[in-house]
Amino acid sequence: MEVNEKDVYDIIVVGSGPAGLTAAIYAARANLSVFVIAGVEAGGQLIWTTDVEDFPGFPEAVQGPELVERMRKQAERLGARFINEDVAGIETDNQPFKLKTSQEEFSARAVILATGASAKWLGLESEQRLRAKGVSACAVCDAPFFRGKEVAVVGGGDAALREAVYLTKFCPKVIIIHRSEKLRAFQALQEKVRENPKIEIIFNTQVTEVLGENTITGVRTKNTAGEEKEISLGGLFIAIGHKPNTDFLKGKVELDEKGYIAIKDKSKTSVPGIFAAGDVHDWRYQQAVTAAGAGCMAALDAEEFLGERKPKG
Repeated sequence: MEVNEKDVYDIIVVGSGPAGLTAAIYAARANLSVFVIAGVEAGGQLIWTTDVEDFPGFPEAVQGPELVERMRKQAERLGARFINEDVAGIETDNQPFKLKTSQEEFSARAVILATGASAKWLGLESEQRLRAKGVSACAVCDAPFFRGKEVAVVGGGDAALREAVYLTKFCPKVIIIHRSEKLRAFQALQEKVRENPKIEIIFNTQVTEVLGENTITGVRTKNTAGEEKEISLGGLFIAIGHKPNTDFLKGKVELDEKGYIAIKDKSKTSVPGIFAAGDVHDWRYQQAVTAAGAGCMAALDAEEFLGERKPKG
């Protein structure tokens, strides 16, 4: 089907976390037509965050959902349009690019991908019930709220050990619970953990249940010998990795070996006119403020791309 020029947006932003919303704000303010495919679960990981104390401009802590809502209203005030659907497919071979949801098809001259990454969870009902009630997937985000409490970190890789070390700044004791008999992290990081008197490591053990009603009180564990144990805790951090939300992009833009979008230059992907921002390509920092900065960069890069292709005269 041939696309009518008037039905083509300048920019479609996919995702509505801090990266996507910042991109929408900057693009709309540049007087570009902007459409945001926000996702069925709009707002990204901030939706699961309670007090956000590290986002600039908020002397008092702001709730994650409130921060997302404010950013969205700002983008809407500047002219961006939104739809709360997921992208089911994207066509990148020709311009304008076409993006399909379960309901409709949309076209744009440029696309900003900001679908983020989702934390991997243990898959326990009790874990999901107590998310943001003592169960977290980000120590850098939430550690100050656990000051003075004994906590545990599940995992045995670099991320888990870094989380544990960071938590010792606030917590008197941090237990690393690892399902295998050996840690997977870099040796130097392992040594740093073993030398820290606040950290205890429990090997060959899995968390089978998170305990507590309205807030976490502990966990139930089971080791490879079948022995069960309850551990009293004031917090639980899951650090078994993240999965980038890029399934719909396979074969469309270049991804790295972990499934994150491969960045070629600045925010540019392997397809000219398609840009990426936030956790969908940033596996290292994964912070709201770095995602917002990346969203700004992507919008400016997209604006430059469109300007270079604007008919002269």
